[in-house]
Amino acid sequence: MSVQVAAPAVELKELGGPRDKGAAAPSRPAEPGLLPPPGLGVAGAPCPLPAPAGEREAAAAAAAPGAGCGAERPPASGCPGLPAAGLPPGAAKVPQASAMKRSDPHHPQHRHRDGGDGGAGREALVSPDGTVTEAPRTVKKIQFADQKQEFNKRPTKIGRRSLSRSISQSSTDSYSSEERPEQLSVGSSLPHSAQANAKGTLSAPKEAMKIWLAHPAASYTDSSDDETSPRDKQQKNSKGSSDFCVKNIKQAEFGRREIEIAEQEMPALMALRKRAQGEKPLAGAKIVGCTHITAQTAVLMETLGALGAQCRWAACNIYSTLNEVAAALAESGFPVFAWKGESEDDFWWCIDRCVNVEGWQPNMILDDGGDLTHWIYKKYPNMFKKIKGIVEESVTGVHRLYQLSKAGKLCVPAMNVNDSVTKQKFDNLYCCRESILDGLKRTTDMMFGGKQVVVCGYGEVGKGCCAALKAMGSIVYVTEIDPICALQACMDGFRLVKLNEVIRQVDIVITCTGNKNVVTREHLDRMKNSCIVCNMGHSNTEIDVASLRTPELTWERVRSQVDHVIWPDGKRIVLLAEGRLLNLSCSTVPTFVLSITATTQALALIELYNAPEGRYKQDVYLLPKKMDEYVASLHLPTFDAHLTELTDEQAKYLGLNKNGPFKPNYYRY
Repeated sequence: MSVQVAAPAVELKELGGPRDKGAAAPSRPAEPGLLPPPGLGVAGAPCPLPAPAGEREAAAAAAAPGAGCGAERPPASGCPGLPAAGLPPGAAKVPQASAMKRSDPHHPQHRHRDGGDGGAGREALVSPDGTVTEAPRTVKKIQFADQKQEFNKRPTKIGRRSLSRSISQSSTDSYSSEERPEQLSVGSSLPHSAQANAKGTLSAPKEAMKIWLAHPAASYTDSSDDETSPRDKQQKNSKGSSDFCVKNIKQAEFGRREIEIAEQEMPALMALRKRAQGEKPLAGAKIVGCTHITAQTAVLMETLGALGAQCRWAACNIYSTLNEVAAALAESGFPVFAWKGESEDDFWWCIDRCVNVEGWQPNMILDDGGDLTHWIYKKYPNMFKKIKGIVEESVTGVHRLYQLSKAGKLCVPAMNVNDSVTKQKFDNLYCCRESILDGLKRTTDMMFGGKQVVVCGYGEVGKGCCAALKAMGSIVYVTEIDPICALQACMDGFRLVKLNEVIRQVDIVITCTGNKNVVTREHLDRMKNSCIVCNMGHSNTEIDVASLRTPELTWERVRSQVDHVIWPDGKRIVLLAEGRLLNLSCSTVPTFVLSITATTQALALIELYNAPEGRYKQDVYLLPKKMDEYVASLHLPTFDAHLTELTDEQAKYLGLNKNGPFKPNYYRY
C-alpha cells in the first residue's frame, strides 16, 4: 500500500535583497540578562542581513565597548543564513547602527523591523540616507505557496478519495505492474529507509520497498474490492478438496499464525488435547457445530479432531467470522462454511451445507444460539434418531432448549454449558468486562469519562459491562426486571431506573438481557442526537432494528459495523453491528477466557458422547460440578497458583471428598 501525505509546500520568502552567499552574518547584541527568542534580535527584530566584507571590518573597528554592541554570543538558531559554528573573528562583531547605512546608491534597500511604539511587528525600509519609512503591509515574511489552490492542485495518486478508502484498498496505482505489491498492512512499520520528500510525500528506495513488501500478501485482512459471493467461487485447498466455502482460501497462512498465537493463551484446551489424544474419547463422533469462527474456536475444533471427532462447522453470527481463520481451517481439511458479512440467506445456506451432506450424518451438536438445533428440527427432524446429545453455550440457545423440553419436543439430552460456573463467571463476566470497552473504542473512538450510559440487564454480562464503564469514569444507570439482580446493582453503586426515565439524556445504550424488543422504536425516536446504541447479548432481537428500516429514515454507513440512522429533522443515532453482538462483531475477546469456555464445551461433548444409555434423558442438564472444578484447575498453573489440600480430618468434618466436588449444586459462587 502506498500512503501519501499531502501537505502544502512551504515557501520561505527572503525579507531582504540578495544575500552574499557564503558570507557569515553578524549577530545583533542582546541587553544583559535578556535573551531574545530564537531567530530574533533585540526587541523582536529579525536577524540582520550580512553586510559586505569591507563594511563588516569597518563596523568591527568602530564598535564601542561597554555599549553592548561589541558583545559576542553565538548566533541564534533561528536566523537564516547564519552558520552554526566556526564564525571568523571579524564576523562575530556586531556593527553599530550607523554602519548599517548604505552609501552605495545601487545597493538594494535594507529592511528591518521597527521596534518602536505602535510599530511592533511592522516592517520598515532604511533608505541610503538613513531615513526609516514603514513598509507596505502587503509584504509577507513566510508564505504558503498559493496555499489552498496549490494544495488542491497537487498531483496525488489518491485524488479526492476519502482517506479511509485509500488506506483500506490495495495500493495498485503507486507502483508499476512489475513492482506492485498485493497489499500492505496498515499496521506495518515503515522501513528505516523511508523518508519524507520535500513535498511531504512518503517515499522509499525501490529496493527497500521490494524487501519490505516481498510477501505475496502483506495483510491478512480482507483486501480487495472483489464483491463476489464465496458461494459463487470455485476454491480448492492444497489437498484438492472443495468441501468448504470461505472468503479466500489464500488467506490460510495468516489464519494459521493467529491460531498458533491463540494456542499459547489456551492452556487448558491444549492440556486436554495432550492428555486425551491417545485415548481418542471422541472416536466415531460426528460433530456439527455452529459457533463464532475465531482463532479460539479453531483451537477447539482442532482439539476435537485430535480427540477423534469429525467436524463440520458454520458461523452463528454473520459478522464475527475471521476470514483468515476460516481459510486456515479449510486448508487443514475442516469443512467450514462461513465468512464475515454473510446475508441472512447466506447464513442459513451455510448451516444447511453443514448438515445436508451425502454420506455424512451428525451424531452430536455443538450450538451457540440455537439456530443449528432449530434448523435441524425444522428441516431434518429424522436426524435426531442418531444424535446423542446437544451442547449449548448461550443464554438464547439454552432458553430455546428449555422451551422445547417444557413442550415435550426435546428428543435428545442437552447440556447447558452457559450456566456452568466457569462459563457464567469467566466468559460472561470477566470477558465482557474487557471486551465492551474494546468494541466501543474500535467503532467510535469515544472517551468514556463523564458519559452517561444505561445498561439494560444486570446479569453476569451486565455486571461486567457496568464495572468496566464505571472504572472509566462513566455515569452508569441500570435497568432490570429481577429484584435480586436489581438489589445487587444498587449495592454496587448503580442507579436503578426505567429506560423511559433516562432515554433522552444518555450517551450510550447497551442491551444485555437475552430478551426481545428491549429498545423499541419509541425509545429510538426519543434518543438524543449521536446516541450510541449497541447490544452485548447473543441475539439481535434486543434492539428493534427492523423498525428503523423505513423510508423516512436514512441509513449512512460510517465504517465497518458502524451506521448512522438519520431522522428527517437531522437527528442521528450511531448503531453498532446492526444490533448484533458487539464484542465479537466489532472487536475480539480475551483468548484466555475463551479457553475456559472451549474446554467446558469439549468436556460436555465427551460426557454426552460416552455416557451409558439411560444416564441422561431427554432433558436439559447442567455440567457436572466435578467437571467445572476440573476446568478451573487446568487454568491455575498459568498463574503459578497452588491449591491448599484438605486433611483427612478436615474433609471428614465438612463431609467432602478430598478431591471434590467442594460445593453442592445449589451453591451460588
